[in-house]
Amino acid sequence: MDDIDHSSSSSSSQHVSANSTEQVSNRASKVEFSEDEKTLISRMYKLVGDSRWPLIAGRIPGRTADEIEKYWTSRYSSRNE
Repeated sequence: MDDIDHSSSSSSSQHVSANSTEQVSNRASKVEFSEDEKTLISRMYKLVGDSRWPLIAGRIPGRTADEIEKYWTSRYSSRNE
């Protein structure tokens, strides 16, 4: 029993760790917005236009300009093309 090879175990744990990190990253990139936030983003976008993400984010507590821009482009960019 003392002759167990642990090299594959170490490799497996590194693989699991990498997958876990990737899953956390994917969840972080898919930020959920409430219906009220979505409505406000849409209304503010129509009012102030593109590239004003910091201004829009300033109206939604806890949100960053980057989060709002990613939401908008992932949701509406294909409709504009």
